[in-house]
This record gives sequence, C-alpha cells and structure tokens, in this order.
Amino acid sequence: MRLVRFLLRYYPPGIILEYEQASQLRTKTIDLLDLTERTNVYELVAELQQSEPLITVSKVDQVSKLLLKLQSKLSSPDQHKYAHYKTLRTHVLPVTNISFNKSGSKFISGSYDRTCKVWDTHKSTELHVLDGHKNVVYAVAFNNPFGDKIVTGSFDRTAKLWSTESGKCYHTFKGHTAEIVCVTFNPSSTLVATGSMDTMGKVWDVESGAEMATLQGHTSEIISIQFSNLGDKIVTGSFDNSVNIWDVETGAHRRSVGYLLRSPGSPTSLRLRRHYRTSVRCCHVQVPLHICRTRARDQQGNV
Repeated sequence: MRLVRFLLRYYPPGIILEYEQASQLRTKTIDLLDLTERTNVYELVAELQQSEPLITVSKVDQVSKLLLKLQSKLSSPDQHKYAHYKTLRTHVLPVTNISFNKSGSKFISGSYDRTCKVWDTHKSTELHVLDGHKNVVYAVAFNNPFGDKIVTGSFDRTAKLWSTESGKCYHTFKGHTAEIVCVTFNPSSTLVATGSMDTMGKVWDVESGAEMATLQGHTSEIISIQFSNLGDKIVTGSFDNSVNIWDVETGAHRRSVGYLLRSPGSPTSLRLRRHYRTSVRCCHVQVPLHICRTRARDQQGNV
C-alpha cells in the first residue's frame, strides 16, 4: 500500500486516507468522534500510528497539523446566522424540491408545473427550463461534486438526465409503474438511483441510459434513496417503516433495518454514513423560493 494523501473531514470529525493498492486508488476513513478542544492531539496521533500502518513516522507531523486544524475548527464559536436574502417567483405552481450544486453557484427547482428550472444563485436569473415531463417534477438532484448533470424524477413514472450547461435531455429512464419521488447520483456520477411509489428502486447507467438493477424488497412506497460515500451500497427508506441496504454491484438486498425512531411516520430522507447512520430532514413546500445567506455577527450577537 502507498499513501497518496490525507483528506480532512470536518463533520463528523475524521480524516480520510487515500492510498494506492494493486494499482487501484482506495480510501480509508478514521472517525474522530471523541475529538474535543481538550484532546491531546499528539497522544491521539501516537495511538493512530500504532493502529494504522499507513501513518508512518514520516507522516506524524502532517497528521498532527491536520488534527490541530480540525480541533481548532471544532472549538471555534459559531459566528454566522441566516438572513433572508431574496425571494424568487420561480414557478406558476408549487415548488416540490430544490438542490444546490457543490459550489452553490447554481440551484435547481422542481415544480407541479411539470418543469425543473436551473438558476444562477448570485444573479438570481433563470438559466434553463428543463421541460419534457408530463406530470409533476417531484425529485431533483445534481451530480455533485461535478455539477454538470441533473436528474429529475416525476409523477409521470419516468426520470430524466439533463445537461446543466445546455439543458439538453440525455436520457429518459423508463421502467417504474408509479410516481418517482426520489433520485440520486453515485459519487462518481456513473449511476443514477430512483425510488418510486411502486415499492421498488432502480439503478440506471448514466452513459447508456440502461437499467442496471431493480431493488425489490420493500412492501410499501420508497420515498428516500441514497448511495454510500464509496458508492458500493444503496440505502432506501420506505413507508413500510423500514430501511433496506443494497449491494450496488449485484443489486442484492444486504439487510433490513427497522425504523426505530419514535416518530408517527416513516423515514422521509436518508444519508448513508459509516455504521449506516441515518438522519431525517423535512421540506416545506410553497411557490416562492427564499434564499438565505450567512452574515457574520460580533460577540454580542449583532449583525
């Protein structure tokens, strides 16, 4: 194994080791969930060196500097607050979902008016109208971190792949028998996954538009779907009150996780992290879009 570089992860705190093995680039994550401002970083690095062969003596200083930077970030007070920046009258019917590209320079909005629109965030101008669905555009996503493609999922039972720059439709993914309500790209932007009210998930090839796998196992509607950070697993959340984990390469169902949070509903949104942690998010639907920006404030809390 040959270490290529270290990557710092601020939340949840940790470092990522990028290394080469058998001519293939791989990554290994070291979680530092117990890191606080009182942690002795040099003792922690010594412990990591004992357990991780990629952290050699020559890399100790580099790792120490990274952890000190991470520790400093964790102990810094939050000096930002959100302020209402602008309201855009974007669609003639209610907005269903919105998403930023990685840099935040563009965002997209889906609507009951059957379109998805691409926007310049800073100029607040409309760049493209992605028109082609025959029913509500309910789910939208960029292929972050690249941001050059967009996928939309619709109540017309199809998903579409678009060019961010030109607005051209590359593919229409057909195969679901009910409304598509969640879409996502894998990290390398080679696959798209869709979840539907027909209780199934599907995996599609970005280059060819072909269906690669059907994820069958839920007994009710799939309303959330995500790839893992390595792209080798998919997690789906359903109205049947369960979460299923799938193998991307084979489409095989790996395990089911009962939805244990004490909530009257089913999982509404998922993000797969190490140890298969999940988080729940919600979205309020209304026609105008409100853009907020962060502004610095002083120690008394004044903006």
